[in-house]
Amino acid sequence: MWQIWLIIAGIFFIVEMATVGFLVFWFGIGALIAMVCSFFIPNVYIQSAIFVISSTLLIIFTKPLVNKFIKKDKTVATNAYSIIGKKGLVIKEINPTSGVGQVKIGTEVWSAKSLSDEVISENTEIEIVEIDGVKAVVKPVTSKKEVNA
Repeated sequence: MWQIWLIIAGIFFIVEMATVGFLVFWFGIGALIAMVCSFFIPNVYIQSAIFVISSTLLIIFTKPLVNKFIKKDKTVATNAYSIIGKKGLVIKEINPTSGVGQVKIGTEVWSAKSLSDEVISENTEIEIVEIDGVKAVVKPVTSKKEVNA
């Protein structure tokens, strides 16, 4: 009977790899516990009860503990927010007084404003800091020579 429990455990582990929900894994562990018990207890009903009880206890007590260690970052940078942190080039001077300025990030052209209300001239390399409405908030990228000087 231990072979059947081993096959069942293998099936649960394969299903877990396909679903990555980290729930079916505990049933696989429960099947392995039932397999070990099958060496000492020949009764299939008792083995099945051990499988159900051990799987249930593992889900109740260890799943919350494991969830604390698994990083679940549910925020996904999409659409406009995906450009934050990217570098671009000023194609139209960014002037805080006139509110005019444009940057090119990859193939996209964005209206832009300066993070520190400074004028940023054309052909200056910038970095996107945040999105404010429909404008990219940018800061000039400082070169390493300027930082070390």
